[in-house]
Amino acid sequence: MYSRLINSLIQRLERELPSALAHEPLRATPVGPVRPKFKTDEQPRSGSVLILLYEDQGEIKFPLIKRPEYAGAHGGQVSLPGGKTEPGEDSIQTALREANEEIGVYSPDVNVLGRLTEFHVLPSNFLITPVVAAIPYRPVFIPDSYEVAKILSGTVNELIKDDAVMITEVLAAGQYRMQAPHFKIEDEVVWGATAMMLNEFRLILREIMGS
Repeated sequence: MYSRLINSLIQRLERELPSALAHEPLRATPVGPVRPKFKTDEQPRSGSVLILLYEDQGEIKFPLIKRPEYAGAHGGQVSLPGGKTEPGEDSIQTALREANEEIGVYSPDVNVLGRLTEFHVLPSNFLITPVVAAIPYRPVFIPDSYEVAKILSGTVNELIKDDAVMITEVLAAGQYRMQAPHFKIEDEVVWGATAMMLNEFRLILREIMGS
């Protein structure tokens, strides 16, 4: 199953992607009187995240990280490993470097399968490229003590379930009440940009796996 899925993903990611059709249903909306204002005239900075598939006891999994609590827009949130692009890097190089720095993934063993749709993260003004990849063994993850509070393991089977998307209220940036469609992974609420990018991956998985 793992090898078949990897081969199917390589072929599928070369074709047209769901893009906004996948993103918009997972967009969080304000519900309280205090509403965020994310407009900016500055050019977004480039960044990448990594969806890294691996097999573990018959399950196909992928790592996520929980950020430490801090005052910024994404403090305490769950995200995919990733970060900003350094000079001279492309999106794949960024995703692999960040995954190595944040969770200790050995980049030469990673097989890049393709990319998902670029996504503009308004609160931090980043244009993020999700990179889909696979590694032929279960990695021993090593969390960066500064950037990672916890490493989570999502599974493909849980992601593609009919009832995988739920809705709850969250407090964004410690002050904005948001109604947030989300995934629940290891009892953590995965919402916002990460959920929107994962939903595009989910729709592709459901398509090629016949769900």
